[in-house]
Amino acid sequence: MALPHQSSSFPSQLLASNFIATKSHRILRSPKFTHPFARTKASWSELAGVLLFSAIPFTAVKAIANSPLGETLQKRLEERKKIEVVNASNFNKLSQQARTDSSWYGEERPRWLGPIPYEYPVYLDGELPGDYGFDVAGLSKDPVALQKFFNFEILHARWAMLAALGALIPELLDLLGAFDFIEPVWWRVGYSKLQGETLDYLGIPGFHLAGSQGVIVIAICQAILMVGPEYARYCGIEALEPLGIYLPGDINYPGGALFDPLGLSRDPLAFEELKVKEIKNGRLAMIAWLGFYAQAAVTGKGPIQNLVEHISDPAHNNLISSLLSK
Repeated sequence: MALPHQSSSFPSQLLASNFIATKSHRILRSPKFTHPFARTKASWSELAGVLLFSAIPFTAVKAIANSPLGETLQKRLEERKKIEVVNASNFNKLSQQARTDSSWYGEERPRWLGPIPYEYPVYLDGELPGDYGFDVAGLSKDPVALQKFFNFEILHARWAMLAALGALIPELLDLLGAFDFIEPVWWRVGYSKLQGETLDYLGIPGFHLAGSQGVIVIAICQAILMVGPEYARYCGIEALEPLGIYLPGDINYPGGALFDPLGLSRDPLAFEELKVKEIKNGRLAMIAWLGFYAQAAVTGKGPIQNLVEHISDPAHNNLISSLLSK
């Protein structure tokens, strides 16, 4: 079944997971050049192994839900769910009041043009986190479409933040000498994999979690691992109730001990402000990835190396000089 948001989010998810999972991999380079797709084929046993490994979480969840243990968990959930529902309802009321009191929501919230007079769309009423009244294309006139776009945005924002960490941390650790990476630059790791090279996971020789498979097998594995959780999210937070897990929030902010182990949502006012901070940092991360792509294409270096070179000599190491040198 095709999900409405998966077609748009899957490429970024695949990139994000590939960036994060392979940054700490040690690359064993081939002594001679190999065509990028010459080694993307894998044996049927490898493919079957990946598919089996990917299916384990879903099979386990279904087995538990249909077992006597699952029935016991569901009965316990039913016993305490009434209380949890009342608590969640009370929290939602406090959250609504917190938005009313917060300067980040409502009519008095900051706008994207600041003090400049502008006729902002009336349908952007400041109800969603990070609503600065920006919709020059008029894409969010329909309330249903507006909520759907917000769901898309926060999904991509979270993946972009994770991916940015995966691209920056290995290069930074290598530059500081804290860890010896043979190839710390994010795009070169992926390029090496396209050449069919084997990766040692976490730099441990012989530890090939997915490094011995070709790109096709890894792509299939990533698709299954990504589509599964996304499908569960799309089905709703009630999907975990057969396991005795009740989530008091919504599809974007499930909450509960499973998704909020630190209890950051206990204070409604602080939680509403954290939502704004999250989407702001996520938007910054998405824009940062555009910069990462451009830097890789223009300079062939990683973002940390580009930053260090710019700080050392801003007059000669900048965007204009990089473009003129091409």
